[in-house]
Amino acid sequence: MVASQTLGALISSVYGHQLPGVQHSAFGDLSAMIRDVTNDSKKVSHGSLFCCLIGSQTDGHDFAQEAVDAGAAALLVQRKLPLNVAQVVVDDARRAMGEFAAALYEHPSRNLRVVGITGTNGKTSTAHLLGAIFRQQGVKTRVLGTLSGARTTPESCDLQKEMWQAHMDGAQAVVMEVTSHAMSLHRVVGTEFDAAVFLNLSPEHLDFHKTQEQYFAAKASLFHSEFTNLGIINRDDVYGRLLLDATNIETVSFGLDDVSEIEVSVSHHAFLWRGQKVRVNLGGKFNVLNSLAAATAAASLGVGVADIVSGLAVATSVAGRFESVAIDAPFDVIVDYAHTPDALNRVLDATREVIAQGSRIILVFGCGGDRDKMKRPMMGMVAAQGSDCVIVTSDNPRSEDPLDIAQQIIAGVGDLERKAVVSVELDRRTAIELAMMTARRGDVVIIAGKGHETTQTIGDRIVPFNDVLVVQELIGELS
Repeated sequence: MVASQTLGALISSVYGHQLPGVQHSAFGDLSAMIRDVTNDSKKVSHGSLFCCLIGSQTDGHDFAQEAVDAGAAALLVQRKLPLNVAQVVVDDARRAMGEFAAALYEHPSRNLRVVGITGTNGKTSTAHLLGAIFRQQGVKTRVLGTLSGARTTPESCDLQKEMWQAHMDGAQAVVMEVTSHAMSLHRVVGTEFDAAVFLNLSPEHLDFHKTQEQYFAAKASLFHSEFTNLGIINRDDVYGRLLLDATNIETVSFGLDDVSEIEVSVSHHAFLWRGQKVRVNLGGKFNVLNSLAAATAAASLGVGVADIVSGLAVATSVAGRFESVAIDAPFDVIVDYAHTPDALNRVLDATREVIAQGSRIILVFGCGGDRDKMKRPMMGMVAAQGSDCVIVTSDNPRSEDPLDIAQQIIAGVGDLERKAVVSVELDRRTAIELAMMTARRGDVVIIAGKGHETTQTIGDRIVPFNDVLVVQELIGELS
Protein backbone atom coordinates (compact mmCIF):
# COMPACT_ATOMS: atom_id res chain seq x y z
CA MET A 1 0.00 0.00 0.00
CA VAL A 2 1.26 3.47 -0.94
CA ALA A 3 0.15 6.73 0.66
CA SER A 4 -0.99 9.34 -1.86
CA GLN A 5 -2.63 12.77 -1.83
CA THR A 6 -2.67 15.73 -4.17
CA LEU A 7 -0.30 18.55 -3.42
CA GLY A 8 -3.25 20.88 -2.97
CA ALA A 9 -4.83 18.59 -0.39
CA LEU A 10 -1.57 18.42 1.53
CA ILE A 11 -1.21 22.20 1.51
CA SER A 12 -4.75 22.54 2.78
CA SER A 13 -4.11 19.97 5.51
CA VAL A 14 -0.92 21.66 6.67
CA TYR A 15 -1.89 25.31 6.32
CA GLY A 16 -5.65 25.22 6.58
CA HIS A 17 -5.14 26.22 10.22
CA GLN A 18 -2.18 28.48 9.43
CA LEU A 19 -0.37 29.77 12.50
CA PRO A 20 0.38 33.48 12.84
CA GLY A 21 3.76 34.30 11.36
CA VAL A 22 3.98 31.17 9.18
CA GLN A 23 4.46 32.19 5.57
CA HIS A 24 3.96 30.02 2.51
CA SER A 25 3.02 30.26 -1.14
CA ALA A 26 2.44 27.68 -3.87
CA PHE A 27 3.08 27.64 -7.61
CA GLY A 28 2.33 25.22 -10.41
CA ASP A 29 0.06 22.19 -10.67
CA LEU A 30 -1.49 21.64 -7.25
CA SER A 31 -3.25 18.54 -8.56
CA ALA A 32 0.09 16.74 -8.75
CA MET A 33 -0.15 13.45 -6.88
CA ILE A 34 2.32 13.11 -4.00
CA ARG A 35 3.29 9.59 -2.95
CA ASP A 36 6.39 10.21 -0.86
CA VAL A 37 8.26 12.96 1.00
CA THR A 38 12.06 12.99 1.09
CA ASN A 39 15.03 15.32 1.47
CA ASP A 40 17.45 12.88 -0.19
CA SER A 41 17.66 13.38 -3.96
CA LYS A 42 18.95 9.80 -4.32
CA LYS A 43 15.72 8.46 -2.79
CA VAL A 44 13.40 10.43 -5.08
CA SER A 45 10.92 8.37 -7.07
CA HIS A 46 7.91 9.14 -9.22
CA GLY A 47 5.53 11.28 -7.19
CA SER A 48 7.99 12.44 -4.54
CA LEU A 49 7.78 15.78 -2.79
CA PHE A 50 11.46 16.74 -2.63
CA CYS A 51 12.32 18.97 0.33
CA CYS A 52 15.18 21.39 -0.26
CA LEU A 53 16.81 21.66 3.16
CA ILE A 54 19.62 24.09 3.88
CA GLY A 55 22.35 22.47 5.95
CA SER A 56 25.69 23.53 7.32
CA GLN A 57 27.56 22.10 4.33
CA THR A 58 25.00 21.53 1.56
CA ASP A 59 21.92 23.26 0.18
CA GLY A 60 19.13 21.00 -1.02
CA HIS A 61 18.10 23.61 -3.59
CA ASP A 62 21.25 22.66 -5.50
CA PHE A 63 19.84 19.15 -5.99
CA ALA A 64 16.36 20.17 -7.07
CA GLN A 65 16.96 19.60 -10.78
CA GLU A 66 18.36 16.14 -10.05
CA ALA A 67 15.23 15.39 -8.02
CA VAL A 68 12.91 16.59 -10.80
CA ASP A 69 14.82 14.48 -13.33
CA ALA A 70 14.29 11.48 -11.03
CA GLY A 71 10.52 11.98 -10.97
CA ALA A 72 9.79 14.47 -8.19
CA ALA A 73 6.23 15.78 -8.60
CA ALA A 74 6.83 18.89 -6.50
CA LEU A 75 9.41 20.77 -4.49
CA LEU A 76 9.31 22.17 -0.96
CA VAL A 77 11.64 25.17 -1.06
CA GLN A 78 12.67 28.29 0.83
CA ARG A 79 13.08 30.25 -2.40
CA LYS A 80 11.29 29.79 -5.72
CA LEU A 81 13.42 27.98 -8.28
CA PRO A 82 13.37 28.48 -12.09
CA LEU A 83 12.13 24.94 -12.68
CA ASN A 84 8.97 23.76 -14.44
CA VAL A 85 7.53 21.86 -11.48
CA ALA A 86 5.04 22.58 -8.71
CA GLN A 87 6.65 24.32 -5.74
CA VAL A 88 5.65 25.20 -2.19
CA VAL A 89 7.70 28.08 -0.79
CA VAL A 90 7.99 28.16 3.02
CA ASP A 91 10.09 30.04 5.54
CA ASP A 92 11.41 26.87 7.23
CA ALA A 93 11.65 23.80 5.03
CA ARG A 94 12.85 21.54 7.87
CA ARG A 95 9.76 22.19 9.97
CA ALA A 96 7.45 22.07 6.96
CA MET A 97 8.88 18.71 5.86
CA GLY A 98 7.62 17.08 9.06
CA GLU A 99 4.22 18.70 8.69
CA PHE A 100 3.83 17.59 5.06
CA ALA A 101 5.05 14.05 5.83
CA ALA A 102 2.63 13.74 8.74
CA ALA A 103 -0.22 14.98 6.53
CA LEU A 104 0.67 12.57 3.68
CA TYR A 105 0.69 9.59 6.03
CA GLU A 106 -2.49 10.79 7.77
CA HIS A 107 -0.79 11.59 11.08
CA PRO A 108 0.25 8.04 12.01
CA SER A 109 1.18 8.94 15.59
CA ARG A 110 -2.53 9.51 16.28
CA ASN A 111 -3.15 5.83 15.57
CA LEU A 112 -0.37 4.61 17.88
CA ARG A 113 0.68 4.85 21.49
CA VAL A 114 3.90 6.85 21.03
CA VAL A 115 6.47 7.46 23.77
CA GLY A 116 9.58 9.56 23.25
CA ILE A 117 12.64 9.08 25.46
CA THR A 118 15.36 11.70 25.76
CA GLY A 119 18.46 12.22 27.89
CA THR A 120 22.21 12.08 27.51
CA ASN A 121 22.51 8.50 28.73
CA GLY A 122 20.17 5.53 28.93
CA LYS A 123 17.79 6.22 26.02
CA THR A 124 18.41 2.91 24.24
CA SER A 125 18.09 0.75 27.35
CA THR A 126 14.98 2.55 28.58
CA ALA A 127 13.29 2.32 25.18
CA HIS A 128 14.13 -1.39 25.03
CA LEU A 129 12.69 -1.97 28.52
CA LEU A 130 9.51 0.01 27.85
CA GLY A 131 9.02 -1.90 24.61
CA ALA A 132 9.28 -5.17 26.54
CA ILE A 133 6.64 -3.97 29.01
CA PHE A 134 4.20 -3.00 26.26
CA ARG A 135 4.68 -6.35 24.54
CA GLN A 136 4.07 -8.18 27.80
CA GLN A 137 0.78 -6.25 27.97
CA GLY A 138 -0.08 -7.71 24.57
CA VAL A 139 0.60 -4.50 22.65
CA LYS A 140 2.52 -4.98 19.39
CA THR A 141 5.36 -2.47 19.69
CA ARG A 142 8.05 -1.03 17.43
CA VAL A 143 11.19 0.44 19.05
CA LEU A 144 13.07 3.12 17.08
CA GLY A 145 16.52 4.33 18.05
CA THR A 146 20.25 3.76 17.94
CA LEU A 147 19.87 0.04 17.24
CA SER A 148 17.24 0.35 14.52
CA GLY A 149 18.58 2.76 11.91
CA ALA A 150 21.31 5.05 10.63
CA ARG A 151 20.04 7.92 12.81
CA THR A 152 18.95 7.54 16.42
CA THR A 153 15.94 9.71 15.55
CA PRO A 154 15.14 9.53 11.82
CA GLU A 155 14.53 12.62 9.67
CA SER A 156 10.92 13.70 9.97
CA CYS A 157 9.95 12.38 6.54
CA ASP A 158 11.44 8.97 7.33
CA LEU A 159 9.99 8.93 10.84
CA GLN A 160 6.43 9.60 9.65
CA LYS A 161 6.76 6.89 7.01
CA GLU A 162 8.16 4.40 9.54
CA MET A 163 5.30 5.04 11.95
CA TRP A 164 2.76 4.76 9.14
CA GLN A 165 4.34 1.49 8.02
CA ALA A 166 4.36 0.23 11.61
CA HIS A 167 0.65 0.98 11.88
CA MET A 168 -0.01 -0.73 8.53
CA ASP A 169 1.89 -3.78 9.86
CA GLY A 170 -0.36 -3.95 12.89
CA ALA A 171 1.79 -2.18 15.48
CA GLN A 172 -0.10 -0.47 18.27
CA ALA A 173 2.76 1.38 19.93
CA VAL A 174 6.07 3.03 19.05
CA VAL A 175 8.78 3.73 21.61
CA MET A 176 11.49 5.99 20.24
CA GLU A 177 14.68 7.69 21.30
CA VAL A 178 14.58 11.45 20.77
CA THR A 179 17.95 13.21 20.53
CA SER A 180 18.79 16.85 21.07
CA HIS A 181 19.79 17.06 17.39
CA ALA A 182 16.35 15.75 16.48
CA MET A 183 14.67 18.53 18.45
CA SER A 184 16.92 21.25 17.04
CA LEU A 185 16.46 19.96 13.49
CA HIS A 186 12.66 19.49 13.80
CA ARG A 187 12.75 15.74 13.19
CA VAL A 188 9.75 15.03 15.43
CA VAL A 189 7.58 17.82 14.03
CA GLY A 190 4.24 16.24 13.13
CA THR A 191 4.54 13.59 15.86
CA GLU A 192 2.10 13.53 18.77
CA PHE A 193 3.51 11.72 21.81
CA ASP A 194 1.38 10.09 24.47
CA ALA A 195 4.26 10.72 26.87
CA ALA A 196 7.84 11.99 26.85
CA VAL A 197 10.49 10.66 29.25
CA PHE A 198 13.46 12.70 30.54
CA LEU A 199 16.35 10.65 31.94
CA ASN A 200 19.33 12.94 32.62
CA LEU A 201 21.61 15.57 31.15
CA SER A 202 25.39 15.87 31.17
CA PRO A 203 27.82 17.63 28.78
CA GLU A 204 27.56 16.21 25.24
CA HIS A 205 27.23 17.51 21.66
CA LEU A 206 28.54 20.94 22.65
CA ASP A 207 30.22 21.16 19.26
CA PHE A 208 26.66 21.41 17.90
CA HIS A 209 24.75 23.14 20.69
CA LYS A 210 27.67 25.38 21.82
CA THR A 211 26.52 25.67 25.44
CA GLN A 212 25.04 23.36 28.06
CA GLU A 213 22.08 25.73 28.35
CA GLN A 214 21.25 25.38 24.65
CA TYR A 215 21.71 21.62 24.89
CA PHE A 216 19.20 21.51 27.75
CA ALA A 217 16.81 23.81 25.89
CA ALA A 218 16.82 21.39 22.95
CA LYS A 219 15.97 18.44 25.20
CA ALA A 220 13.39 20.44 27.15
CA SER A 221 11.56 21.51 23.98
CA LEU A 222 10.12 17.99 23.72
CA PHE A 223 8.16 18.68 26.91
CA HIS A 224 5.82 21.17 25.28
CA SER A 225 2.17 20.88 24.39
CA GLU A 226 3.11 20.92 20.69
CA PHE A 227 4.42 17.38 21.19
CA THR A 228 2.90 15.92 24.36
CA ASN A 229 0.74 16.60 27.38
CA LEU A 230 2.55 14.20 29.72
CA GLY A 231 6.15 14.26 30.92
CA ILE A 232 7.85 11.48 32.90
CA ILE A 233 10.85 13.15 34.52
CA ASN A 234 13.82 12.03 36.63
CA ARG A 235 13.76 14.22 39.74
CA ASP A 236 17.18 12.87 40.84
CA ASP A 237 18.82 14.78 37.98
CA VAL A 238 19.40 18.50 38.47
CA TYR A 239 18.13 19.25 34.95
CA GLY A 240 15.15 17.01 35.58
CA ARG A 241 14.24 19.20 38.55
CA LEU A 242 14.66 22.30 36.39
CA LEU A 243 12.37 20.75 33.80
CA LEU A 244 9.76 19.88 36.42
CA ASP A 245 9.72 23.54 37.47
CA ALA A 246 9.70 24.96 33.94
CA THR A 247 7.29 22.82 31.91
CA ASN A 248 3.58 23.60 31.76
CA ILE A 249 2.41 20.10 30.83
CA GLU A 250 1.30 17.39 33.25
CA THR A 251 4.29 15.66 34.84
CA VAL A 252 5.03 12.50 36.82
CA SER A 253 8.44 12.29 38.47
CA PHE A 254 10.53 9.29 39.44
CA GLY A 255 13.65 8.79 41.55
CA LEU A 256 15.61 6.19 43.46
CA ASP A 257 13.61 6.80 46.61
CA ASP A 258 10.68 5.15 44.78
CA VAL A 259 12.41 1.81 45.28
CA SER A 260 14.10 -0.17 48.05
CA GLU A 261 16.12 -3.36 48.53
CA ILE A 262 18.29 -2.66 45.48
CA GLU A 263 20.49 -5.56 44.34
CA VAL A 264 23.04 -5.18 41.53
CA SER A 265 25.48 -7.49 39.73
CA VAL A 266 27.35 -7.47 36.44
CA SER A 267 24.46 -9.24 34.74
CA HIS A 268 21.27 -8.11 36.52
CA HIS A 269 19.63 -5.72 38.97
CA ALA A 270 16.61 -6.01 41.23
CA PHE A 271 14.57 -3.82 43.56
CA LEU A 272 11.25 -3.52 45.37
CA TRP A 273 8.77 -1.17 43.66
CA ARG A 274 5.11 -0.61 44.50
CA GLY A 275 5.11 -3.68 46.69
CA GLN A 276 6.51 -5.92 43.93
CA LYS A 277 9.94 -7.48 43.48
CA VAL A 278 11.38 -6.39 40.14
CA ARG A 279 14.27 -8.24 38.49
CA VAL A 280 15.87 -7.10 35.23
CA ASN A 281 18.55 -8.86 33.20
CA LEU A 282 20.73 -5.75 32.87
CA GLY A 283 23.73 -5.15 35.10
CA GLY A 284 24.88 -1.87 36.63
CA LYS A 285 23.23 0.33 39.23
CA PHE A 286 22.60 3.09 36.68
CA ASN A 287 20.16 0.73 34.98
CA VAL A 288 17.94 0.84 38.06
CA LEU A 289 16.89 4.36 37.05
CA ASN A 290 16.37 3.26 33.45
CA SER A 291 14.08 0.45 34.60
CA LEU A 292 12.30 2.83 36.93
CA ALA A 293 11.81 5.31 34.08
CA ALA A 294 10.25 2.61 31.91
CA ALA A 295 8.08 1.34 34.75
CA THR A 296 6.85 4.82 35.70
CA ALA A 297 6.07 5.70 32.09
CA ALA A 298 4.14 2.47 31.60
CA ALA A 299 2.18 2.90 34.82
CA SER A 300 1.32 6.49 33.87
CA LEU A 301 -0.09 5.19 30.60
CA GLY A 302 -2.33 2.66 32.33
CA VAL A 303 -0.23 -0.51 32.26
CA GLY A 304 -0.81 -2.70 35.31
CA VAL A 305 1.96 -3.36 37.81
CA ALA A 306 1.89 -7.11 37.09
CA ASP A 307 2.53 -6.57 33.37
CA ILE A 308 5.29 -4.06 34.17
CA VAL A 309 7.08 -6.50 36.47
CA SER A 310 6.67 -9.38 34.00
CA GLY A 311 7.79 -7.24 31.07
CA LEU A 312 10.96 -6.12 32.83
CA ALA A 313 11.68 -9.70 33.84
CA VAL A 314 11.61 -11.01 30.27
CA ALA A 315 13.54 -8.09 28.74
CA THR A 316 16.79 -9.33 27.24
CA SER A 317 20.13 -7.58 27.56
CA VAL A 318 20.70 -4.67 25.20
CA ALA A 319 23.53 -4.91 22.68
CA GLY A 320 26.48 -2.80 23.78
CA ARG A 321 24.81 -1.51 26.95
CA PHE A 322 26.75 -2.88 29.94
CA GLU A 323 26.81 -6.08 27.93
CA SER A 324 28.49 -8.96 29.74
CA VAL A 325 30.30 -10.96 27.07
CA ALA A 326 29.86 -14.73 27.40
CA ILE A 327 33.39 -16.15 27.57
CA ASP A 328 35.12 -18.98 29.42
CA ALA A 329 37.59 -16.95 31.45
CA PRO A 330 38.36 -16.21 35.13
CA PHE A 331 37.62 -12.52 34.52
CA ASP A 332 34.60 -10.64 33.16
CA VAL A 333 34.41 -8.51 30.02
CA ILE A 334 31.83 -5.76 29.64
CA VAL A 335 31.18 -3.91 26.38
CA ASP A 336 29.45 -0.56 26.72
CA TYR A 337 28.55 2.34 24.44
CA ALA A 338 29.75 4.92 27.03
CA HIS A 339 31.19 7.77 25.01
CA THR A 340 30.65 10.76 27.31
CA PRO A 341 32.40 11.56 30.60
CA ASP A 342 29.21 11.03 32.59
CA ALA A 343 28.36 7.72 30.87
CA LEU A 344 31.89 6.41 31.38
CA ASN A 345 31.82 7.46 35.04
CA ARG A 346 28.50 5.63 35.53
CA VAL A 347 29.88 2.44 34.00
CA LEU A 348 33.05 2.57 36.11
CA ASP A 349 31.13 3.30 39.31
CA ALA A 350 28.62 0.53 38.59
CA THR A 351 31.46 -1.93 38.00
CA ARG A 352 33.34 -0.89 41.14
CA GLU A 353 30.21 -1.59 43.19
CA VAL A 354 29.98 -5.22 42.10
CA ILE A 355 33.58 -6.46 41.91
CA ALA A 356 35.36 -8.06 44.83
CA GLN A 357 37.80 -6.08 46.93
CA GLY A 358 41.25 -6.32 45.41
CA SER A 359 39.95 -6.98 41.89
CA ARG A 360 40.83 -4.50 39.19
CA ILE A 361 39.04 -2.58 36.44
CA ILE A 362 40.95 -2.60 33.15
CA LEU A 363 39.51 -0.05 30.73
CA VAL A 364 39.94 0.13 26.96
CA PHE A 365 38.46 3.21 25.28
CA GLY A 366 38.99 6.05 22.83
CA CYS A 367 37.05 9.01 21.49
CA GLY A 368 35.45 9.47 18.09
CA GLY A 369 37.01 11.78 15.54
CA ASP A 370 35.23 14.81 14.04
CA ARG A 371 33.08 15.04 17.16
CA ASP A 372 33.02 17.05 20.38
CA LYS A 373 36.72 17.59 21.20
CA MET A 374 36.09 19.31 24.53
CA LYS A 375 35.05 16.06 26.20
CA ARG A 376 38.29 14.20 25.41
CA PRO A 377 40.43 15.40 28.35
CA MET A 378 37.41 14.97 30.65
CA MET A 379 37.10 11.37 29.45
CA GLY A 380 40.80 10.87 30.24
CA MET A 381 40.35 12.24 33.76
CA VAL A 382 37.30 10.07 34.46
CA ALA A 383 39.09 6.99 33.10
CA ALA A 384 42.21 7.55 35.20
CA GLN A 385 40.23 8.18 38.37
CA GLY A 386 37.85 5.25 38.02
CA SER A 387 40.07 2.49 36.63
CA ASP A 388 43.15 0.56 37.73
CA CYS A 389 44.55 0.25 34.22
CA VAL A 390 43.64 2.35 31.17
CA ILE A 391 44.53 1.53 27.59
CA VAL A 392 43.71 4.46 25.33
CA THR A 393 42.97 3.26 21.83
CA SER A 394 41.26 4.27 18.60
CA ASP A 395 37.46 4.56 18.41
CA ASN A 396 36.12 5.86 15.09
CA PRO A 397 38.87 8.36 14.22
CA ARG A 398 37.17 9.36 10.98
CA SER A 399 39.26 12.13 9.36
CA GLU A 400 41.42 12.81 12.43
CA ASP A 401 44.79 11.33 13.36
CA PRO A 402 44.15 8.70 16.08
CA LEU A 403 47.35 9.72 17.87
CA ASP A 404 46.15 13.33 18.12
CA ILE A 405 42.89 12.14 19.67
CA ALA A 406 44.76 9.92 22.14
CA GLN A 407 47.03 12.78 23.16
CA GLN A 408 44.01 15.00 23.82
CA ILE A 409 42.57 12.27 26.05
CA ILE A 410 45.88 11.86 27.92
CA ALA A 411 46.02 15.64 28.45
CA GLY A 412 43.17 15.27 30.95
CA VAL A 413 45.07 12.78 33.11
CA GLY A 414 46.66 14.88 35.83
CA ASP A 415 49.57 13.29 37.71
CA LEU A 416 48.06 14.10 41.12
CA GLU A 417 44.64 12.71 40.15
CA ARG A 418 45.90 9.65 38.36
CA LYS A 419 44.88 6.38 39.93
CA ALA A 420 45.33 4.10 36.97
CA VAL A 421 48.29 2.99 34.94
CA VAL A 422 47.69 4.65 31.56
CA SER A 423 49.08 3.50 28.21
CA VAL A 424 48.31 3.99 24.53
CA GLU A 425 47.73 1.25 21.93
CA LEU A 426 46.07 2.69 18.83
CA ASP A 427 45.22 -0.66 17.22
CA ARG A 428 41.87 -1.45 18.89
CA ARG A 429 42.13 -5.22 18.53
CA THR A 430 45.63 -5.22 19.99
CA ALA A 431 44.46 -2.97 22.83
CA ILE A 432 41.65 -5.38 23.70
CA GLU A 433 44.07 -8.31 23.54
CA LEU A 434 46.49 -6.49 25.84
CA ALA A 435 43.69 -5.81 28.35
CA MET A 436 42.62 -9.46 28.36
CA MET A 437 46.21 -10.65 28.78
CA THR A 438 46.60 -8.24 31.70
CA ALA A 439 43.41 -9.39 33.46
CA ARG A 440 43.65 -11.70 36.47
CA ARG A 441 41.00 -13.77 38.23
CA GLY A 442 38.16 -11.54 39.44
CA ASP A 443 39.13 -8.54 37.30
CA VAL A 444 36.73 -6.82 34.92
CA VAL A 445 37.76 -5.63 31.47
CA ILE A 446 35.57 -2.78 30.20
CA ILE A 447 35.63 -1.95 26.50
CA ALA A 448 33.88 1.38 26.06
CA GLY A 449 32.83 3.76 23.33
CA LYS A 450 31.52 1.66 20.44
CA GLY A 451 29.07 -0.68 22.14
CA HIS A 452 26.76 -2.22 19.55
CA GLU A 453 28.64 -0.86 16.53
CA THR A 454 29.88 -3.41 14.02
CA THR A 455 32.26 -1.22 12.02
CA GLN A 456 35.12 1.21 12.56
CA THR A 457 35.48 4.37 10.48
CA ILE A 458 39.11 5.16 9.69
CA GLY A 459 39.61 8.01 7.24
CA ASP A 460 37.34 7.26 4.29
CA ARG A 461 37.32 3.51 5.03
CA ILE A 462 34.64 1.64 6.97
CA VAL A 463 36.03 -1.67 8.19
CA PRO A 464 34.27 -4.46 10.11
CA PHE A 465 34.87 -4.26 13.85
CA ASN A 466 32.65 -5.60 16.62
CA ASP A 467 34.01 -5.40 20.18
CA VAL A 468 32.01 -8.42 21.35
CA LEU A 469 33.11 -10.63 18.45
CA VAL A 470 36.73 -9.54 18.86
CA VAL A 471 36.64 -10.51 22.56
CA GLN A 472 35.18 -13.92 21.70
CA GLU A 473 37.78 -14.47 18.98
CA LEU A 474 40.63 -13.42 21.25
CA ILE A 475 39.59 -15.60 24.17
CA GLY A 476 39.83 -18.59 21.87
CA GLU A 477 43.30 -17.57 20.72
CA LEU A 478 44.49 -16.78 24.25
CA SER A 479 43.19 -20.11 25.51
